[in-house]
Amino acid sequence: MELVNPLAEQYAAAFTFAEDELLAEVAAFTNQTHQHAHMLSGHVQGSFLTLLSSLLQPFKILEIGTFTGYSALCLAKGLAKHGVLHTIELRGDDAATADSFFKRSSKKDQIVLHVGNAIDMIPGLKEDWDIVFIDADKPGYISYYEMVLPHVKKNGMIIADNVLFHG
Repeated sequence: MELVNPLAEQYAAAFTFAEDELLAEVAAFTNQTHQHAHMLSGHVQGSFLTLLSSLLQPFKILEIGTFTGYSALCLAKGLAKHGVLHTIELRGDDAATADSFFKRSSKKDQIVLHVGNAIDMIPGLKEDWDIVFIDADKPGYISYYEMVLPHVKKNGMIIADNVLFHG
């Protein structure tokens, strides 16, 4: 089932922010080497995440599901000057890939990568969040939502990716 008309996707891609060099490299690396490259956020979605983050200028972002780091890099672009993005990735190989890209980012000192199960790690993050981006195992979305909701600041937001993925 097609959720978004391909012509709408082409239009959005043509009229969104240009993909910077590091993001293009993350995308190319992921598409060339990862068997689950379809999980990459991609240019249009990444631009939307950057827009949301830039509008809010958050101090605290939580990302659940790092994958190879594309969406974290997009969200980090909008961080306030002393803001911090915490991102949690279960798979060590993907976390290592993401970390290699984070180290090359101008926001490297504002990105904190946690490796492990988000259900176990979230309670240890004693923060109140401006933005929470949920993009991990789909069956866990309700649990993640319930865990983070009490810690989302007034006027903050929770973004859940792929809520219609596979029905």
